[in-house]
Amino acid sequence: MQKHLIVIGGGAAGFFCAVNAARMNSNLKVTIIEKSNKLLSKVRVSGGGRCNVTHDCFEIGELIKRYPRGQNFLKKAFHWFSTKDTIEWFSERGVALKTEPDGRMFPVTNTSQTIVDCLMEEANQYGVDVKTSCEISNIAIEGGRFALTTANSQQLTSDFICIASGGYPKSLQFQWLQKLGHGIEEPVPSLFTFNMPNNPITQLMGVSVEHAQVKIIGSKLNNSGPLLITHWGMSGPAVLKLSAYGARELAVKNYHFRILVNWLTNFNEQTLKEEWLILRQQYASNKIHNRNPFGLPNRLWAFLLNDCAIIEGARWADVTSKQQNQLIKNLTAQEFDVKGKTTFKEEFVTCGGIKLGEIEANTMQSKIVPNMFFAGEVMDIDGVTGGFNFQNAWTSGFIAAKAITSL
Repeated sequence: MQKHLIVIGGGAAGFFCAVNAARMNSNLKVTIIEKSNKLLSKVRVSGGGRCNVTHDCFEIGELIKRYPRGQNFLKKAFHWFSTKDTIEWFSERGVALKTEPDGRMFPVTNTSQTIVDCLMEEANQYGVDVKTSCEISNIAIEGGRFALTTANSQQLTSDFICIASGGYPKSLQFQWLQKLGHGIEEPVPSLFTFNMPNNPITQLMGVSVEHAQVKIIGSKLNNSGPLLITHWGMSGPAVLKLSAYGARELAVKNYHFRILVNWLTNFNEQTLKEEWLILRQQYASNKIHNRNPFGLPNRLWAFLLNDCAIIEGARWADVTSKQQNQLIKNLTAQEFDVKGKTTFKEEFVTCGGIKLGEIEANTMQSKIVPNMFFAGEVMDIDGVTGGFNFQNAWTSGFIAAKAITSL
């Protein structure tokens, strides 16, 4: 009798599990169930519509550091399918990837539609059945098989299930899986921007600094990288990565905390004081508003000077010691209050999900329910950017497919 695999979730992880399982075992019937009317929705919007497929990071020891949660689990999983395998898999299907200076990898076509088309073609080629607008409301086990009930009371049966339903923002949404005996780590947002309501810095929206350091006062959390000032506060990789590593800690603080920003990561307060003596002599007769020796954006430089009451037209030699000390502090350790967060609705990432101790990393099979597998963000795994989250999707989807087809 033909065995049947139902994959719950029509995203990257679900599709990758389904198409690989169907390819590896032509006798296996494979069905994807997607509750919305859109397939591969995150793939479509990722990376501004270009799809950040993976990241140029090939050493497993380095790769796992990009996951605030799930490092030990992925250390095992990446031995089976990692970055190199992802690149080869797509290349074999005519999809070449390119690497950008920051390490993100995109299709050379610069459009996510290339990835969507590739996965859809695989599904068609290997006869994967896809059902959209179909939500699973209950899973039961009857006679060693799975009995699934949809929201509109339709009944489905299968021999294997792969749960690839993505991350849920609320723990209540995991109840249908908890009924089967699985525990969850409480979901909280990851990858969010810092809101600074009414802070004058927001007047500089659109200004970005190539390399800044952000520290959260009263914690060990700090991160460096590009920083973007927005109309609601601060964003950019420096902030987003910090939000991922601090997801649980910042949730406990209810997203009210203080940060220090170093706009000049080559200096700290002390070393800049020493450098300042040289600069002050060198530029003594130059107007300080016009002579910015640090390469900071001009609008930010003017903002920092104005914050220290250094007027237009003032020369370097005119700056008082009080103004100088304040400016040095602002440049290397400027303090800001953060009151709230903004999550990216299209690329929503949660920290939390099915407890990893209940899943076998080498097969993605549940340790509690035989023949039930997991893939993607539904597990308590999240990466610091989209490319790492997709790599987890490809890896877990492939491992689940391989394990299912070997049973």
